[in-house]
Amino acid sequence: MSIETISLSGRKKVVSNKEMTFWERLYLVAIVKGLFITIKHFFKKKATIHYPEQVREMSPVYRGQHMLKRDEQGRENCTACGLCALSCPAEAITMKAAERKADEKHLYREEKYAEIYEINMLRCIFCGLCEEACPKDAIYLTTSKVLVPSSYEREDFIFGKDRLVMPLEMAMKNAQLNNAN
Repeated sequence: MSIETISLSGRKKVVSNKEMTFWERLYLVAIVKGLFITIKHFFKKKATIHYPEQVREMSPVYRGQHMLKRDEQGRENCTACGLCALSCPAEAITMKAAERKADEKHLYREEKYAEIYEINMLRCIFCGLCEEACPKDAIYLTTSKVLVPSSYEREDFIFGKDRLVMPLEMAMKNAQLNNAN
């Protein structure tokens, strides 16, 4: 069996160099076919969305910006267990655990907390596995359309706790909504 007869995909075609006819050399048939396709698409419904006036609805499984949750008293939920960092396939999450001091009871729920919590947004693939792995429901991906602002500096893409922790006002508003329900 020669190499010319082997086809791994089963789609091998034999090409012949036959002489073109007069009409094929004029390309008139090919031009008419192309015009027919263009005219056919001219009367179809357009797929364009006029952005400022129309807003495309997001998929129900859309995952946006990361956020570290706070409880109803404004304390951080994260206990620095490291499961989110272990589950991240892109290895984008790094953290350093620390022990809570006596005067920090109003800041953290547990004895252990994440002193440093960083997500490298250049590596993150927004898969949501960190959200699923967290036993304390501390990290989640919002439905915000704002993902990562553009920049020329690498350091601007490493989000620390200053950019990830939920604002205190938002935590208090969530607690009021939960109590109302």
